[in-house]
Amino acid sequence: MQQGYAAVLCVLAVLGLEAAAPGECELTRLLQDKLQYEMRLQYMKHYFPIDYTVQVQYEEVLRPSNITRLRNGTVSEAALRYLWFHVSSQAVLRIRDVLPEKHPSWKYTQELCQLFDALGEEYSKYRQTDVETVVADLVKLIHSAGAESRSKAVRPKALLDNCLKVMRMLYGVPC
Repeated sequence: MQQGYAAVLCVLAVLGLEAAAPGECELTRLLQDKLQYEMRLQYMKHYFPIDYTVQVQYEEVLRPSNITRLRNGTVSEAALRYLWFHVSSQAVLRIRDVLPEKHPSWKYTQELCQLFDALGEEYSKYRQTDVETVVADLVKLIHSAGAESRSKAVRPKALLDNCLKVMRMLYGVPC
């Protein structure tokens, strides 16, 4: 079984494609199920006050256009998935941090956090030195505590909308 998997990876490497690990694909499918439009609408819009926003760092807003720009800059797909994971998990944590435990959306965001924690296990083998410098710098900036000066107000639903769109871009073909 492992020889077949290694052969597939070799073929993909020759073709210049980077496959997602089977665990990543399964977890992103579960995330996609949790991020259905109806659930995002209910938990991230209807259960929040009108025009409610969460303060996030400028770099924590990852849109499909950002991914396209980074792809054109020849950033590898694996590095883009690594960046998406860090940005999206941080965004979910920001949303959860503003919710009291009795809030109707708290359990939903907790479930998302658990899925991202499981995905983090898949990415634990990556080191920032293994990815392109631009991605490693962005990940460091996202996790740095002093970057609050570059904050931006974003609606919780918009953060999860971007999370899903970028996830579909990055995992659509390999999974």
